Amino acid sequence: MLDAFAKVVAQADARGEFLTNAQFDALSNLVKEGNKRLDAVNRITSNASTIVANAARALFAEQPQLIQPGGNAYTNRRMAACLRDMEIILRYVTYAILAGDSSVLDDRCLNGLRETYQALGTPGSSVAVAIQKMKDAAIAIANDPNGITPGDCSALMSEIAGYFDRAAAAVA
Repeated sequence: MLDAFAKVVAQADARGEFLTNAQFDALSNLVKEGNKRLDAVNRITSNASTIVANAARALFAEQPQLIQPGGNAYTNRRMAACLRDMEIILRYVTYAILAGDSSVLDDRCLNGLRETYQALGTPGSSVAVAIQKMKDAAIAIANDPNGITPGDCSALMSEIAGYFDRAAAAVA
């Protein structure tokens, strides 16, 4: 995984060129927006267990068959595995937010996840619903303007939503 700076340098080096003004501007903007990004990641990370638990609770309220005998989250062991997977996906989403790049999410979390769930008989559509519920909660927490770096966070919130959407699409 390369951060945004290393990626820009590697691309310029591969072309044998100096960095362009547009690349400098993009990196400068990334630095300016860095505190907002850190605030968002800190808030999501600090509330991760609540985000996961509430998303699972809402999912099971909507799809109670998952926790009934024969359901994919029936028994404590399966429920724990479900919560663990949701937490792992959320953790990798925070890595992507911090890096400003989805490659760590794709490479270390999502690649092959759909196939794994299919092999285990886990309904990917239910996992996608849980991810969407985590997205809603994470954005509500990260977008709360109290006690964070002031400024417009709409682009960052859109980026965060995109990482969750990417994860949901990967498992559906």
